[in-house]
Amino acid sequence: MDNLNKINTNSIQANVDVKGYLFKVLSYWKLFFVTIIIALIVAKFMNDYKTKIYNLNTVISVKEENNPLFSTGTNIAFNWGGASDAVETIKVVLTSRTHNEKVVKKLNFFINYLKEGRYRLEDVYGYTPFVVDLDTSKPQLYGQLIQVEITGEDTYKLSFDLKESTSNALITYDTNTTSVHNFSSPLFSKEYKIDEQINTEFLNFSLQKTKKFNVGEKFYIQFVSFDGTVGGNRSIGVAGIANGASMLRLSKGGTNKNRIVDYLNATVVILDEDKQEQKILYAKKTKKYIELLFTKLEDSLRTIEKEMGLYKERNDIYNLSAEGSLVFNETITIEQDKKNILEFNDYLNNLRSYILSHDTYGENIPVPALIAVQDSKISGEISTLIQLSSLREKLRGSVTDNHPEVIKLSNDINISKTNLLENISTLKVVNQNKINKLNAELYTYKSQLKKLPKTEQVLLKFEKNYQISEANYNYLKQKSYEAGSAIAANVSDVKIIDTAKDLGNGPVYPIPSFNYLVGLMLGIVFPLFYIITKEVLDNKIHTAEEIQNNYAIPVLGVVGKNHDNNNLAVFNKPKSSVAESFRALRSNIQFLFKNVENNKSKTLILTSSVSGEGKTMVSINMATVFALSGKKTVLVGLDLRKPKIYDDFDLTNDIGVVNHLINQKTLDEIIINTKVPNLDLILSGPIPPNPSELLLNETADKMIKSLQERYDYVIIDTPPVGLVSDALELFKYGDAIIYVIRQNYSEKGMMRMIDDKYKNKEVSNISYVLNDFSIENKYGYGYGYGYGYGYGYGYGKYGNGYHENEEAKGIFSRISSLFKRNS
Repeated sequence: MDNLNKINTNSIQANVDVKGYLFKVLSYWKLFFVTIIIALIVAKFMNDYKTKIYNLNTVISVKEENNPLFSTGTNIAFNWGGASDAVETIKVVLTSRTHNEKVVKKLNFFINYLKEGRYRLEDVYGYTPFVVDLDTSKPQLYGQLIQVEITGEDTYKLSFDLKESTSNALITYDTNTTSVHNFSSPLFSKEYKIDEQINTEFLNFSLQKTKKFNVGEKFYIQFVSFDGTVGGNRSIGVAGIANGASMLRLSKGGTNKNRIVDYLNATVVILDEDKQEQKILYAKKTKKYIELLFTKLEDSLRTIEKEMGLYKERNDIYNLSAEGSLVFNETITIEQDKKNILEFNDYLNNLRSYILSHDTYGENIPVPALIAVQDSKISGEISTLIQLSSLREKLRGSVTDNHPEVIKLSNDINISKTNLLENISTLKVVNQNKINKLNAELYTYKSQLKKLPKTEQVLLKFEKNYQISEANYNYLKQKSYEAGSAIAANVSDVKIIDTAKDLGNGPVYPIPSFNYLVGLMLGIVFPLFYIITKEVLDNKIHTAEEIQNNYAIPVLGVVGKNHDNNNLAVFNKPKSSVAESFRALRSNIQFLFKNVENNKSKTLILTSSVSGEGKTMVSINMATVFALSGKKTVLVGLDLRKPKIYDDFDLTNDIGVVNHLINQKTLDEIIINTKVPNLDLILSGPIPPNPSELLLNETADKMIKSLQERYDYVIIDTPPVGLVSDALELFKYGDAIIYVIRQNYSEKGMMRMIDDKYKNKEVSNISYVLNDFSIENKYGYGYGYGYGYGYGYGYGKYGNGYHENEEAKGIFSRISSLFKRNS
């Protein structure tokens, strides 16, 4: 079994003619040329027609940068920085609605600048010789194209057409609201000067000149939806450059490179501003609160100073005694320390209450402006809490609370709250112990104070209040300066590595080279698909090699294509290639006559599978080539159903074999001398109702034997064996049989029946002749598989004229038949 499989595989491989297929494909070079040219033209059109999309990017670094003027070990007043954002949070912020609203407002991107292009209105933002200076607090014509026609060096004409409508929406960008305005006319046209403010109920802006005006140029401006513009620009791409790195690449696509550049750079600037604002939010609030208390404390200090001066003058006491000064110096320090601790405890209580009663933390969080912070962790936790809360609220404007970044920030806020509350509890316990100790020391000095004179005790009280207030005043003054310095010297966490810039980048879509490559490939693939499809569906005989590889009957030879209008090719053009092919057949056929004695008549039977394969043409020329060689030859037309020989000899088919077979005419009466020397002709005659019976009767047998006695060669043109059985009955008279196959016409299955008979030795001395052969043929595939009926195959259209139930030809069929060479 394995050996059998190997043999079958080898035979299949042997039947695959790779070289033949290659030449077959190459023979369609014109088709390839045309399809490739068409495909490249289509590719060029697509490159020109499709809107070009560009993609630009900018690179930024996101890294925590503390204020270089201050260290992390100082108290809250010196630590104005904050915790850095996670890179993932930055990614969400950049695509958030709130952030992109700021960018769109900054750039006025809701104004479209357009110009008529080859295929469409093109976005010419950044290329126009003017920009729109818009009054966003007033309404503008919404959605309509407003034409700007340059009329002079500093003048332009503004116009629009509402078509048939006299009402249109207006949009006010400051409030992002729309309204409907009724126009007196759908047309508007008016000339303005550069920088002239346009103040109408529906247009409120001016044009600022940026380049030289070219008279006659036309542009369009259009005021579109603010929300739609924001939504269309939120698709900015944000990606990390490397794993674990704090650098991000921001990318954006669009049809206008100027828009992309401006948007990317503006989004980074606004991100930077927001980040700095978040970092100094605590410091700004502290400075604002300090400035408020600073004014009150300054007034209080003046009042104490004035009252103390009046008291000194009234009581004629200006300085404390030595003993009083000693008590004052000792008690002032203890009182100041106690006051600071009590104030800080009050702050801690307020801070704890605020944290427990609020979920978000911003500008209203209590600030320890007047007290010195004992633990720097308090300041760090407050700053972290404010910043985390601000970030979370900003994210909530664009995502839900279920977003991973919001969840992460909420968790961080809860951790910070817990740490802060623990620190507060610890500090309150520590502070209470300090207060108890200071109270004990104060008790000792108060007893000493009572020993001083009454006037000196009052003065000491004034001095103590003034000293404490002055210390607080200087402290606030210092802290206000430090807060201002921290705000001014704030260092951004966002660093721009590469700004967005147009470096002449080509479009990312469409890619011309890619489209041309695709066009070239399709220009090759489509013809290949066409050729392969035709090859798969093809069922025609094309070459003698196909006949040899698939059938047992040998090939006698090939006959070239006859371009003459008459089938007498050998006689009319004896030097033609067709005539030479028949002479070659005359030589080759002698091998089929090897069993016939030289001086005896030789009978040649010609048949085919179906009508149209050229057996009549081969019959006529074989008879002619024998006759011209000096042999007495007769051509007998025994195709009684569809005779054609008469037409090639310019005769009528009124008298012929049929008349002899029904005993109307003698054999001599039906023999016709032709213009071809040594060639006689017997036509078939009128079409009989019973052709098969006539050919099987005794008269027909006698006629053929009589002709064999009279002539050297008897050439018999028979009906196709694939349609009727007449030819098989006549094979017994033949010394040789030629089975005509027509290139690109005969189908491969048609010869199976006669080939089986040859294998079974029911037929002998038979050979194939490939007719109508052209070496330059591309093997046409247009005949299909349409078989109708017949010997196991049925031949549909090939059976015309051989069956009584044949349908009449239509007019188009008759006209087309005039241009076909029939057999």
